[in-house]
Formats: sequence, C-alpha cells, structure tokens
Amino acid sequence: MLVNFPCLDDLLERHAEPLGTKFSAYRNHAYRVVNFHCLLSRDPVDLDKLAVAAAHHDLGIWTAGTFDYLAPSIAMANDYLAATGRLAWSEEIAGMIDHHHKVTSLRGHEYSSAETFRRADWIDVSKGRVRFGLERCVVASVMDMFPGHGFHRLLLKLSLKRMLTHPLNPLPMLRW
Repeated sequence: MLVNFPCLDDLLERHAEPLGTKFSAYRNHAYRVVNFHCLLSRDPVDLDKLAVAAAHHDLGIWTAGTFDYLAPSIAMANDYLAATGRLAWSEEIAGMIDHHHKVTSLRGHEYSSAETFRRADWIDVSKGRVRFGLERCVVASVMDMFPGHGFHRLLLKLSLKRMLTHPLNPLPMLRW
C-alpha cells in the first residue's frame, strides 16, 4: 500500500489554500484512488502520471468553485504538465480525469489507465460497495488507512445543492 507518496503530496500541497479545511479529506481521497488504481492495474503503473491525475481530478470543485469541474481540473493538470515539460502526458491524464465519473466502462480507449482510474474512483466514491473484483477486506484496509474526513458527506452535500440549483443538469461530471 502506498502510504507516503511525495510526488502526490507535493502536488496536493500546491492547492492547499483553495482546499482549505477540505485538504485532508481530498488528500485521503486521492490516496485511496491511487491505491485502488495500483491494486486494479494489470499493466505497470507510472506513478508520476498517476499522481498528476489523482491530485487534479476533482480539484476544479475548489479552484473553479463549480461542480462542473472536469474541464477546469484538466486545464490545471495541463498547466502543470506544460510547466514541468511533460505535455506528452496530457492526453492520457486528460482521459483519466475526463472519464473518471463515466458510469459505463470505457471500451476501446487508447489508454487502459483511464478505465483503471475510473474504476478506482468508483470504488472510493461508492465507499467500497462497487469493488471491480477487489476483495472486501482489501478495500476496507485502504479505506481504514485513509479515512474519509467527511469527503463522502461533502460529495452528497454538493450533489444536493447542485440538484436544487440546476435540476436539469444536476451531475454534469457524469458520463455515460
């Protein structure tokens, strides 16, 4: 289990101010997603790419102040990749972020990492009710190592607020 991931921590620290009191909740969510991704992956995992995707995938909620956050999250990841000379990674990481709330599996996607990341995020968002073949005890050990700190409650609250203000488009981040 990855419990100390300096690359991920560095990326998250860059956004500590907009995350504010939600920093620990988001950090632990990112760590859970990273660990589930590694457990699910059948291919070698590029941890640096995974850190960039995990750190940025939901950040637009706080940095752009919107629940329609996929485009702002991708833009932040691309800005980081440009600044660090890794623009060659942008398509793969954009795919991981853009499809992480897709309800159905990705078929024929150029990067298998996008499907693995989607599954990892669904495991966490569902609090382990959806496991994609991972043993219940394995999922529970990751969840225990990185407690939610109100992350799932926050998602519910944001979803309900969005439903009231945008009843015709309550969950813009979902993809079918």
